[in-house]
Amino acid sequence: MSTPVLLSLLRCARSSFSRQTFSAVRSAQEASTPCGQVKLLSAQVGGALLGTVGVRRLGGSVRFADDGSVQPVTWDSFGIWDNRIEEPVLLPSSIRYGEPIPQVSLSRVGSASVLGLRKQNEDRLRIARIHDNLLYFAVFDGHGGPHAADYCYTFMEKFIRDALEEDSDLEQVLQKAFLDADTALHTHLSYFNNASFLTAGTTATVALLRDGVELVVGSVGDSRAMLCRKGQAKKLTKDHTPDRKDERQRIQRSGGFLSWNSVGQANVNGRLAMTRSIGDFHLKSSGVIAEPETKRVTVQHANDSFLALTSDGINFLLSDQEICDVINRCHDPTEAAEVISEQALQYGSEDNATIVIVPLGAWGKHQSSTNIYSMSRSFASSGRWA
Repeated sequence: MSTPVLLSLLRCARSSFSRQTFSAVRSAQEASTPCGQVKLLSAQVGGALLGTVGVRRLGGSVRFADDGSVQPVTWDSFGIWDNRIEEPVLLPSSIRYGEPIPQVSLSRVGSASVLGLRKQNEDRLRIARIHDNLLYFAVFDGHGGPHAADYCYTFMEKFIRDALEEDSDLEQVLQKAFLDADTALHTHLSYFNNASFLTAGTTATVALLRDGVELVVGSVGDSRAMLCRKGQAKKLTKDHTPDRKDERQRIQRSGGFLSWNSVGQANVNGRLAMTRSIGDFHLKSSGVIAEPETKRVTVQHANDSFLALTSDGINFLLSDQEICDVINRCHDPTEAAEVISEQALQYGSEDNATIVIVPLGAWGKHQSSTNIYSMSRSFASSGRWA
């Protein structure tokens, strides 16, 4: 089934499409302006500025472009200040950076997680606001049972909050949070007095977005994060697998060994296809670590369409650019998440497939390649084999 057909089916199945708009207490009086002009609304409570400015088109709430393309209005309008904008602006961030910074609303984030052919879904995803100016997005892909992924889903946010009390550097915060989560998980699983629980593990791909501009990603394992910039996929993570020379050498220095399965995939001690994870305590002495690799990026809202976090149930079948292309043809992040997860199943994914899509300023602006991907694709040409 081709991508356009899948899009059409999903759109027909959705009986209505609602977009929740930003709301806040607005006590400032609205100035009288001609229809089609823009006006700014200051949000105040007891004289205190809430930190957002709503910018909207007068004379209606139509959210489609004026060029007849029937495309939804996008945050691409930022920077040219035309009359199509009706998204909230982060006022403190906009003042600090000297340009309009749109607020990324959690209600607009799209996500999906499907079972595939597995008996249970061991993937977990999390979307939250840690502070007024700090958003948290995460994907955890569990293995050996859901225990490790469940623990990270529940407590990773806490470890991030704790680390923020000691350090404001988000890369250092993620480093500490991952290691603290790993230590606490060992204590937690030990309470059950069941050795098999200690073999459970999980990938972790966590993204923190501060002030709508500062993006920091940390990861262990083979879940991924990528940014779509000007229609092109920009990798933010690297898979931690024995295929990487540096990872392989650490395993061997620690006394671990590698073996290859029937499809040529390397495994640590014949058991684990990744070299970093949270959990997997039976392999710690063989060089499997929980220390994340981190990356800091400044979001360019005029060029960046979205941030996507994915588990390997998607990555194994779809390349980063294919994910970027498919999402750019969707109307909204929720639809896009459904399409990507279903596309992975159509292409034969047997694993759980999970994705989180965070729309950014250029959502809807960049149409990627118009290639139509078919099920006749070569299995060896996508995902981690690319």
